[in-house]
Amino acid sequence: MYETTTQAPDGVDERTWAELVDLVRGRGLAVLSGAGLSTESGIPDYRGPDGERRITPMTAAELLATVEARRRYWARSFAGWRRFARARPNEGHRVVARLQDAGVLGTVITQNVDGLHQQAGSSDVLELHGSLEQVVCTSCGEHYRRTVIDEWLTEANPAFDRDVRGEIRPDGDVVIPEELAQAFHLVACVVCGSDKLKPDVVMFGESVPKPLVEQCFGVVEASRGLLVLGSSLMVMSGYRFVRRAARLGLPVAVLTTGQTRAEAETTIKLDSPLGLTLTRLEKALGQ
Repeated sequence: MYETTTQAPDGVDERTWAELVDLVRGRGLAVLSGAGLSTESGIPDYRGPDGERRITPMTAAELLATVEARRRYWARSFAGWRRFARARPNEGHRVVARLQDAGVLGTVITQNVDGLHQQAGSSDVLELHGSLEQVVCTSCGEHYRRTVIDEWLTEANPAFDRDVRGEIRPDGDVVIPEELAQAFHLVACVVCGSDKLKPDVVMFGESVPKPLVEQCFGVVEASRGLLVLGSSLMVMSGYRFVRRAARLGLPVAVLTTGQTRAEAETTIKLDSPLGLTLTRLEKALGQ
């Protein structure tokens, strides 16, 4: 029962590895992915290995409260967008897509807003927090592609230096000097003229729409178990699905680096790099 044809990743005992392979081989697992799956694509996580938040993003309330806050947000986003948009799926994303296509894995519920699952070929993806590829006018509800907003911002800020140094952050922005941010020119919705534009994502201080939450619960309830990839599960938006699976007696396998909030609900835990681990898992399954 516990024999596999592919060696476990370093630091993972063989029995735990074999249990994971057996669980996934049985098919029917839903997937919950977090920021840790995209770090190998150059997009950093919000939290360190200890689960503590390294970055506190601007909240939706702060963004909409003042023009100054919107200038700061969009200047930082403008500076980082091209680098963020150049991120490409890593081997972890590609393995998930291949296993999904083969019928081994089911629906992917992702906390990520980078669209890398879809770029890798996954088709059954529920974006829990939305996508940075879309922008919404909070005054009238009109939607725009992020590429369109980028074109408008480029025209409005011809002298802005987009090569400003700084680490890209998980939500695609870069920290820039305050004087650059406050000199930034905003653009407005062409339908209603409001400058209260925001990325069409669930920002800090907002809640995931209830119909989407219920849809995700339905996915978990219809599955044989839950495979968590690269999430610390420190926020309830993802942790609630682990709790639901555990309450139903479904196995929960967690592949991530560092600690999680769900140690008590976890059936199988691997603290190992995602790309390497998923690649070996695929080989062990004979896919």
